[in-house]
Amino acid sequence: MQIKTGDKVVIISGKDKGKEGVVLSANPSKNKVVVEGVNVVKKHVRPSQMNPDGGIVEFEAPIHASNVMIVDPKSGKPTRVGYKFVDGKKVRFAKKSGEVL
Repeated sequence: MQIKTGDKVVIISGKDKGKEGVVLSANPSKNKVVVEGVNVVKKHVRPSQMNPDGGIVEFEAPIHASNVMIVDPKSGKPTRVGYKFVDGKKVRFAKKSGEVL
């Protein structure tokens, strides 16, 4: 999976298509990411000691990594990700501009 925590991404499919956000967490084993402000769902929560009132809680649910693309730092448009070696280190780069991510 080429998407890491902290990357700026754009949603390319689904109900939030076109929205941009920062990746809050990435789960490579399930190939899912949580993006800030995207795929917000409501969950009914039973009263507990931590949340004595209970009620309805909104939070960002994970979405599949194939539904997001990294934003090119130069142009601001979605781009694919490539890998290359720079000074003996493997780095990710944007395919559109060639800039290192």
